[in-house]
Order: sequence, then C-alpha cells, then structure tokens
Amino acid sequence: MKVIIHDLERQYESMIAGKCDRSVAADGKYAPCQGCFGCWIKHPAECKIKDKLRQISRIIGRADELVIITRNLYGEYSAAVKNVLDRAIGTSTPFSTYRGRQMHHTLRYGKHDRWKVIVYGDVTEAEKDTFRYLAQRNAVNDGYQRSEVVFLQDLSELEGVL
Repeated sequence: MKVIIHDLERQYESMIAGKCDRSVAADGKYAPCQGCFGCWIKHPAECKIKDKLRQISRIIGRADELVIITRNLYGEYSAAVKNVLDRAIGTSTPFSTYRGRQMHHTLRYGKHDRWKVIVYGDVTEAEKDTFRYLAQRNAVNDGYQRSEVVFLQDLSELEGVL
C-alpha cells in the first residue's frame, strides 16, 4: 500500500489521490500529539484524540511505501507534516531492539519498502544535506528498507516524481 502525506493546497488532491492507495492532508485540522503515550500502551496504534488522525498509526504502519510531500522549513518537514508524523508514534512499541547495530523501538507492523520525501520551496545545499540525513534516519527508525529525497524547483514537476 502506498500512502502519501502532504501539506499541499486542495488543488493537488485529485492528482495525489490517483497516485496512491491513501492520502493524508496535513492541513492543520487536527490536534497536535499530547504526549500521553496511550497509542503505545492503552490502545495500541490508536490515538485517544477523536479527529481525522485517530488511525494515522495504522495507516502509516500498513504502508509499504510512504511518500511525504513537504515545504522546506530550514531542512525539516513543515510544521503541519511534522504534527502528522508525531501523531504516528504508535507504529512502534515502547520496547526496544537493535536494528543496524543501533537501538530502536520494536516495530508494531514489521518492515516496509521505501520512505520517500519530496521537498518543494527554496532549499540551500546545507538544508538538502539535512533532509537526506533526516529521511535516512526516519526510514531506519520506522523500519523502511530504503529512503529517497527529491527536491523540486517548482510544484509543476510533482506529477513526474510521484
């Protein structure tokens, strides 16, 4: 299953919907993570907040390919996209294991194929390096076999890289 998380305007939604099995608009119409860890312990992979991101851990956890489309924010995901990813902490468990000779949380849904980040907006070379490192570390932490980062000069290039 291919899941796309994006912070794009509504005009892109139909194009995105045709390129994936599930899309999640990071539109800010949801609460931020409360840090209660209920999705880890009390109700595994289900957030206690009753909004559109209640099942986000299950959606992301079942994805073979996760594509994140984000505006550059100093070499980091946009705030809206980061909030969606924060709410998905339930994709792992509170228990730890070694992956790649490093300690990580045990995966609730097993391994996945690709973590892809598509970045738009002005991006410096230092920010590109930061994004590549961030995507690679997020992929390892969430059990993805590989990561990829694509930088767009203009959003008109988006359809070709999805």
